[in-house]
Amino acid sequence: MLQISLHIAIPDSEIDIHAMRSQGAGGQNVNKVSSAIHLQFDVVASSLPPFYKEELLKLKDHRISEEGVITIKAQQYRSQERNREDALTRLSELIQSVAIPRKKRRATKPTKGSKQRRLESKTKRGRLKTLRGTLDE
Repeated sequence: MLQISLHIAIPDSEIDIHAMRSQGAGGQNVNKVSSAIHLQFDVVASSLPPFYKEELLKLKDHRISEEGVITIKAQQYRSQERNREDALTRLSELIQSVAIPRKKRRATKPTKGSKQRRLESKTKRGRLKTLRGTLDE
């Protein structure tokens, strides 16, 4: 059971975890031991509340496929158990991040001083350009 919040928990049967060999350097340990964890979680078929499902599917995250499957690969640690804990923690953090409501952006107008400075710089630049022209003699 993965506890997300006080009221929300995901049963282990909904989380698909496979052990596989890690990538990269590591000597004989990498060649012998399947220490990396490949976690998959189907958002659409899960028991999460509808709000969480909608918000997760709205996210533009490379870990979430078009079908709504979250894929997390954990291979930071040498032991399989620590990688498993890391993958579950990352899944939990991803789901918890959706629960925090985002602040709406409030459009701001330019200040009176900034408008005035912009117009002054434009007139100054215009004056400079007129001085570059040919002189009438």
